[in-house]
Parts: sequence; C-alpha cells; structure tokens
Amino acid sequence: MQIAALRHSRRRRLSGALVASAVAMLAVSGCGVANTTQSDSASPDTLRIVLPQEPPTLEPCDASLTATGVVVRSNITQPLIERDPDTGELLPLLASSWEQVEPNLWRFTTASGVQFSNGAPFDAEDAAFSIERTFNGAIGCDVNGYVFDDSTIEVSTPDRSTVELRTESPDPILPLRISFIEMVPRTTDPDSKVREPIGTGPYMVDFWDPGQRIALKANPNYASEAPQFSRAIYQWRAEGSVRAAMVANDEADLATSLGPEDGAGDLGISYVNNETTALRMHATEAPLDDPRVREAIDFAINREGIVDALFQGLGLPAAQLVGKGIVGYNDALTPTPYDLDRAKALIDEARADGVPVDRTVRLIGRTGQFPKINETIEAIQFSLSEIGLDVKIEMMDTSGQMQYQVRPFVPGAGPFLLMIMHGNQAGDTQFTLDQYMLSEGYQSSWGKAEYDEQIRAAAALTGAERQTALASVLADEPAEIRQYAYLAHMEAVLAKSDRVDYRPNSATGDEMRLSEMTRAAPDHD
Repeated sequence: MQIAALRHSRRRRLSGALVASAVAMLAVSGCGVANTTQSDSASPDTLRIVLPQEPPTLEPCDASLTATGVVVRSNITQPLIERDPDTGELLPLLASSWEQVEPNLWRFTTASGVQFSNGAPFDAEDAAFSIERTFNGAIGCDVNGYVFDDSTIEVSTPDRSTVELRTESPDPILPLRISFIEMVPRTTDPDSKVREPIGTGPYMVDFWDPGQRIALKANPNYASEAPQFSRAIYQWRAEGSVRAAMVANDEADLATSLGPEDGAGDLGISYVNNETTALRMHATEAPLDDPRVREAIDFAINREGIVDALFQGLGLPAAQLVGKGIVGYNDALTPTPYDLDRAKALIDEARADGVPVDRTVRLIGRTGQFPKINETIEAIQFSLSEIGLDVKIEMMDTSGQMQYQVRPFVPGAGPFLLMIMHGNQAGDTQFTLDQYMLSEGYQSSWGKAEYDEQIRAAAALTGAERQTALASVLADEPAEIRQYAYLAHMEAVLAKSDRVDYRPNSATGDEMRLSEMTRAAPDHD
C-alpha cells in the first residue's frame, strides 16, 4: 500500500518566475523531440491547425492553461474521468468506475488494458503518482490553482487497480476535480516540468520546433480506436485574419480564436464557448480600495456597445463570471447598466471625501487574449477617463500578464485593473468561486471572511440546494466584494476546411479533441 498526505499551497503555485522559465525553455535550441525536417504537413492523413499563440509548455499538469490544454488534454494525455461538455455528465476514461464509500473517502477503479505511449502499462500506481505530482508545490502546477484548495488529501493504492482519496472534509465534487488531473507514468520526473509528455491519449509528441510548430503522431499503443488522422501539425499566428486566410488558402485545416471580422467567410463556424470576460479590480490600494470607485468603474463600461460594435454581436453582456449551463448560474441577474452620469457622481463623492481618484491606475490586458481586445481595452479607458479617472493601458504577453493574474502577484504594482477571461471548464461555480472570489483565491486579489464562509457553505451542498446556494453567492458578489466588473459571455469563431468534419463545443477553446475530427465525405455534386 502506498500512502501520501498531500497539502497544496496556492502561495507556492505558478509564480511569474516559473512562467518565465517555462517560456524560456521554449527558446533552448536542440530541444526538439525528434527530427524536425519532416515535411508531410500536406498529407491527407495530417491535420493542420493554426493557433493564436505557441503553447508556453506541454506539461500535463498545466493543461488547464488554454494554450497548453488545447494541444495536450485528451490528445497526448488523459484523465481518470472526462466531462461531456454538452451535458456536463462525468464519463469513465482511465477510471472504469468510482464511488464515495465514506463521507470523506472516494474510491476509483482504474481501467485495464491501457498502456502509455512508451509501452508501459497504466495502473493505480501511475494514477496515484500523477495526483501526488500535481500537488507537488515544487513544480507549480496550474491545475492546482484551478481545481483544488489548501486542504489535505491522502492518496492510497490498496491494489494495482484501486486508488483511494481521503479528504479532510466531505467533497461532493471530488470526481469532477479529478477529471482535471492528467495521468502520466510514475517514471515521470516528480520535481520538474516535462517538455516531452508521455500519456495514454490517441497521440504522442513527434517533434517541437520552438517558435515554429509542434507535431503529434498517432500513439501505436492507444487502447481505443485509432483516430482517422494519424498526424497533427500545430502552428501559430497572432493575427486572426492571417489564421483565417491560412484555412481559406489550404495552408491549414482549422484556425481557432477568430473574430467575426477576420474573414473566415463560409468556412467560419460560430459557437458559444465557456469564456466570460471581466475587469478584475485590485482593491488593495487607493483609489480602488474605495467601493464607490469600483462601482463607478462598473457603471462606466458600455457592455452592449462593446458586444455589438466590437464583437459584432458574438456574445452577451454579463452579470456574473459563469455562463449558462454551469451549476450555480443565476438567471435572475442582469448586467450593470451603462450610466456615465452615475459613475461621475460616485467619483466626485469619493474625491470630496479625500480619496485620491487622480492617482494613475494601470489597465492591463493580454495581447491576443480574445479578438478585438486592444479595441475593448481602449474603449474602457476612454469611458473611465470620461468619469474622471487617470487610466494607463499596458498590453503584455502571456508570461508578463500572468504575473498579475495569479498569486503571488507582482509586489509594489500599485493600483491596477486586469482584463481576465475565465472559462469554467468544470461546469460547477465552485471552481470559479474558489479561484476568483475567496480571499486567498489563486486568481483573487482580496475578499472578506464572511463572504468566504458563504462560499464554503454553498460548496458543501449537493443537488438543488447547491444550485440555490451558489446562485446566491454570485448574486451577493457586487454588494459584498465588487472585485469584478463583468463584461461579456463570449462566443467564438472557428475556421474549418471542407475536408474535415468537426463540431466545436463549449470546451473547444480549452480542449480540442483531435480524435473527434474525421475526414469529410467527398462532395459529388
């Protein structure tokens, strides 16, 4: 029997230094996995995909990062359980079954006959190792911050097909949490992130040309039906119009993260994704520590105008940080109205009381985070200047922006607003609350003890009571905290060539399963 007590600390998670080191790793020459001179990208057996940015890492425990998960998750590696993005149902994958045998104890039975791409068999020891490695603060797994809190979990393997997880307190959604941990072989380095992940998925890494492309090839040891496409080549281009043109010109089969203005034409497919955009207001320094200033910022955002003019109607103004279909979504909430006069009055009132509203506030955005982000940031800056705030725009790349998005935040950063885009891949509001609204949440800048208790009480419930309590927590956020000015529930556009059949869903932006892509039937018209 193997037993390990795991304690996870958000304060030791992905720091700016770790992000920077992951990005720097990409620039190391000679790190290709295999011969990078292969030129079969035009083969009918090869999927050609163009992304907005290069993945910062292929480390499986960072698969909750959109740029990493879209390549790794369910392609190279797999979890014990997967979630159907359409229904929210949890489905067996590398675990054949699971049950809550005691209030604090969950038991998972691993599937038989599964191998890793290196030929090693998968069993409960690998599952236990993967869970322990994910909790290891030394490697700063992003999935830790996304899925787990600071509680202790004991992992044991009574036999080679059984993994047991004992929690400090009852956790009704532990299987949902476990669905975010990708399984790796127990021979994986437990203390360092890997460049060449080994998994049980339908594909394996063929080569990675830093700054150029990543190639996957079919895993010969895959336990299920082989995918129709035996290879996949990923490239990246920052401009959406360039990505769309690559599909139109038969240089790519799929292009992600497009805007309606990028020219995908008849090849474009719009779909509702699970992303919500918002401004996070760091309320730890003046003038943002005054609730009137934060409320004024909320009133100053023209949500409908941004969605209509910049997003060309692809989206809905948001009143909360989760969208429809997520457990806890509150359909009674309405977006904050656009009211510059009321916003100005709040700023004037704060100024009269001595709040330094003339202090420069940084407005930080991530380049390429979503279509028209630059224009969105500029529109918000203009509105905030209209109500009397001095706002300075700073656009950053992923590694720079992440230092302001996740704990530990950049020290001495001064007052700043951060554009975020949150996709609740899990389908339950608790994941959003734990990360974004608890006082010490991985992506939360502050909070209140009373509101923390309200979150924890809701998280302990199940069924209809859980839905009601989580919805109430979301409704209370503006009054209790007002850390966010919600912007929009986003929609996305995917460009797809006629030779591929694929239906995008709400998870496509975070997890694009290549095995679901098939060759389109020839057109005999």
